[in-house]
Amino acid sequence: MAHTRNSDETGTLTRPGKPAGLRGALALTVSIGLLLAGGCASRGASESEQDTSGPTSSAASAPTSSAPSAAEVGANELGEVPILMYHRITPNPQSVYDRTPQRFRAELQRLVREDYVPVTTAEYATGNMDVPAGKHPVVLTFDDAAESQFRLNSSGEPAEGTAVAILREVAAAHEDFRAVASLYITAPPFGGEHSGRKLRWLHEHGFELGNHTLDHPTLSARSASEATHQIAEMQRRITRAVPDAAVSTIALPRGVHPQPEKIARSGESDGVSYQHDAVLLVGARPAPSPFSANFDPLNVPRIRSQGGSGSGSELGSTAWLDKLAADPDRRYTSDGDPSVISHPADSTRTPAPERRKGKRVNAY
Repeated sequence: MAHTRNSDETGTLTRPGKPAGLRGALALTVSIGLLLAGGCASRGASESEQDTSGPTSSAASAPTSSAPSAAEVGANELGEVPILMYHRITPNPQSVYDRTPQRFRAELQRLVREDYVPVTTAEYATGNMDVPAGKHPVVLTFDDAAESQFRLNSSGEPAEGTAVAILREVAAAHEDFRAVASLYITAPPFGGEHSGRKLRWLHEHGFELGNHTLDHPTLSARSASEATHQIAEMQRRITRAVPDAAVSTIALPRGVHPQPEKIARSGESDGVSYQHDAVLLVGARPAPSPFSANFDPLNVPRIRSQGGSGSGSELGSTAWLDKLAADPDRRYTSDGDPSVISHPADSTRTPAPERRKGKRVNAY
């Protein structure tokens, strides 16, 4: 998913224009060369590089610059994707699940330096990620709909120091770094006051609204009908506030499945049906590529955002980002073309047939 994204909050994609082709004498020289060569494409050219239409004019035959190839950027779209898990962003952390605004900002800036680009869980789960060539997707997820993640100031903008405000500030300073995240909603969202207005603002600015159940229970301790109600009723409340929101992913409270597990992915209660493309765990490792046979939509792991010390830090974001930086071949690296799945030909992995969804596979 190679691209250059602008810094606005909608995540609108922009791409740099290609330089103009060579003109004049060079175009004529190239045209003559093509005629002498019989107009045939090189046998070594990839499918995407071959021109089967033939030149129709000197302008048409003039060479133009192209995006870098998959080999040039070391594309590996069967690599792992870090899905980072956040809870409160607060100056006074009370547990390992909390992060200060300063440390949250520092982690985002690290992601910028290491060429990560935020995508939503929904984009990841469906494989519809559009990330610039040579860069890596990362998913930023926020559980519990805490006010420290998002609230609006008197001007109707994200309040200073909240997670959404900090993310937008970092994205505004870095062209390819998208201001998008997936927020997992429970009741009441973001303090409750004007919750509908807050949910609409997030949706309108490209943030994903995910399900985190109505009351945040441990679903395994509830009956199947109660667990289904918890999920369906939260979806009802989200879509009542934001009718065009597609609630297509869920983060399980405490990472615990209901019984049977399949009702976390789909079900119906009181006239509301739901279908999730991904069910997020609390987890402690990077997630597999969405094109991999290892991708399990019912069990998608995450990584808790955490510094390099303290209880469980060996499984936290600092440790895992260090590991991925030390072993870059392990990471998902984009080829820049969302319609193609590129990976090294010597890889022991191949895309799962059921996960290709009409995309072309490029083993280089």
